[in-house]
Amino acid sequence: MILTIDVGNTNINCGIYSKAKNDSHNGSLKCSRELLKTFRLTSRQTRTSDEYGMILTDLLNINRIDINEITGAVIASVVPGVMHALTGAVKRYIGVSPLIVGPGVKTGIKITSENPREIGANRIATAVAGFIIYGGPILVLDFGTATTYDLVTADGSFGAGITAPGISLSAKALWEGTARLPEVEIKKPKSILAGETVSSIQAGIVYGQIGQTEYIIKQVIKETGYKDLKVVATGGLGRIIAAETDTIQTFDSHLTLEGLRIIYEKNNSN
Repeated sequence: MILTIDVGNTNINCGIYSKAKNDSHNGSLKCSRELLKTFRLTSRQTRTSDEYGMILTDLLNINRIDINEITGAVIASVVPGVMHALTGAVKRYIGVSPLIVGPGVKTGIKITSENPREIGANRIATAVAGFIIYGGPILVLDFGTATTYDLVTADGSFGAGITAPGISLSAKALWEGTARLPEVEIKKPKSILAGETVSSIQAGIVYGQIGQTEYIIKQVIKETGYKDLKVVATGGLGRIIAAETDTIQTFDSHLTLEGLRIIYEKNNSN
């Protein structure tokens, strides 16, 4: 089994994949893994390697995962401050040295941007999964702390990245920056024609994000000329937005973890 860890600005998302299974299909040998369990913890809290180790082992035990069966791990992180402790915890408590997604690691796509080191490792993992699973050209949307739009061309090149404030981040700025607007649940109201404060805020947040999403997708298609562009979304509140616009074709909640699995397998072919 392998442990995949996506360290985001808000949460650390973890997945456990089964042992590789060899399936014979049309005379070819196909290697596959099944996502068995997922769990998450906050990445905003400072922890020691022992604390990370205790949390990870407890979560694995609760999910009935035998630590001794974990033979590999892979980490993508945009929070450098947690890496020393987290990596140490995986080595000491899980017993494996994790693959860290970064320069020099095989990914399956070509990073052709001017500053490839500036592209977040989790964005690379998500783009890899989008391209390998769904094909290109593809625009991968990740509704996390930031909302990101990453373009992978038909030949597997990372073509462009667009970054906007995330839904929750925008909402938090609204109610923390005003004196009388309350914190509300982020969900689509019954109508955009709100009659009171709560649904008014919900309408602005949700419909505003839908509008932003549709415009950016249409502009990417216009500037690239990709009439056959695939659009796949993942992350946090993305399911709400994906359900409300036909510009998003697929919502895949585990896209980043799938990307980490793919990257791990590309770097551990034996």
